Amino acid sequence: MTPIRTLVVDDHAIVREGLECLLDSAADITCVGRAAGGAEAVEMVAELLPDVVLMDLAMPGVDGVEATRTITARHPDVRVVVLTSLGEESRIRAALAAGARGYLLKHVSPDELLDAVRAAHAGDAPLDPRAGRVLLELRRRPEQELTPRELDVLRLVAEGLANKQIARRLGISERTVKAHLTRVMSCLGVTDRVQAALWAHDSLPPAG
Repeated sequence: MTPIRTLVVDDHAIVREGLECLLDSAADITCVGRAAGGAEAVEMVAELLPDVVLMDLAMPGVDGVEATRTITARHPDVRVVVLTSLGEESRIRAALAAGARGYLLKHVSPDELLDAVRAAHAGDAPLDPRAGRVLLELRRRPEQELTPRELDVLRLVAEGLANKQIARRLGISERTVKAHLTRVMSCLGVTDRVQAALWAHDSLPPAG
């Protein structure tokens, strides 16, 4: 079986080295690289294409949220799991909105961390209980805030339609589609239509 390829991102050398040793101690996981900051992480992901990235949040320069947003937008198959000492709801909300698939605090045990890497690779979302509550809020609230027409637009974005095609399908102007999409992305806490489509695929119930 091919080991799960991981990249460690943390601005503390001792943390990077410790995580690398832990990951390499598992027969089914390997650490393919270590990055000291967000900008370096973005470059290394493009070069190494790891399966899972363990991402710290508070780093100088490009922080973990910005790096996560860039990585998930450019490499949708790469799963980012935040590993941080920061448990504030605002931090959790920002990381999940940026595309993180998991959120763990650094007091997690070694075995729990290894299991989280395996879970993320399998498509699950390893979450600290506080992050789980925030994720539920993020998934519930937008659907309640969006109008039926905005939900229509979101579903068509998830189908891969361009604004002009959506306008034609719904019988509205392209400018109106753009206005609806701007509000949709604001409600979802995402920055582009790719992230909006991913949210719709994961969280939106079928039409009708």
